[in-house]
Amino acid sequence: MNFTTTPSRIALVTGARGGIGREVVSHLRASGHRVAAVGRNADTLAEVPADTYIVADTTTPEGASTAIAACIKQLDGAPALLAHCVGSTLIAPLHRSSAVQIREVLRINLDSALYMLQAWVEGLRASRQPGAAVLVSSVVARIGVANHEAIAAAKGGIEALARSAAATYAPLGLRINAVAPGMTETPMTAAMLRVDAMREGAGRQYPLGGVQTAAQVADAMAWLLSDGAARLTGQVIAVDGGFTSVRPLVK
Repeated sequence: MNFTTTPSRIALVTGARGGIGREVVSHLRASGHRVAAVGRNADTLAEVPADTYIVADTTTPEGASTAIAACIKQLDGAPALLAHCVGSTLIAPLHRSSAVQIREVLRINLDSALYMLQAWVEGLRASRQPGAAVLVSSVVARIGVANHEAIAAAKGGIEALARSAAATYAPLGLRINAVAPGMTETPMTAAMLRVDAMREGAGRQYPLGGVQTAAQVADAMAWLLSDGAARLTGQVIAVDGGFTSVRPLVK
């Protein structure tokens, strides 16, 4: 995908050691941006080819603020671009999901998106510069998928957050969008996709067939952060091989 980009912006990528986060870092650096990679583990984070590394827990307001402050200090400016890739999943029906499991899914997915977006907005309001952010939802927030109630609720909240924040901060020149990936090849799905029957079954659910790569999701996210998407805000782009929008041809 071809992008139109402004010269060397500062970008902050959370969940940078994950499959999608790592690819987003690579995309943004290839476009000439300086990238701060954020994660909770310094050792694994160091494996990501970023310009600087920030250890922070973005599921708390203090951790999110720490990430922005560290980025400003280490790269000499607030991040104009934010890719928030922190996430987890829970595949279980509601009646078999414990209160602890539900709270954890909401904390990792929705809380982190709220706090990170809040800290990012504050950093840019202080510096009075425009910017773009992209959050990560899921196909399960866009169409009913059995046994995904908790994660669907968390991701649905992220989509609502993106739309409302886009409306609030458009006058400041801040664009806020989200992607909603389908089944994606990442370390999180590795155990499931290692079984041939499960991989084939998953691939058949998608009209375009097969399981997409993390790089394909990152490509869409990097585009949403680029000037090529300058007129897009408050949007949720389904990167799902047609899963939520078209019916596959059944043979």
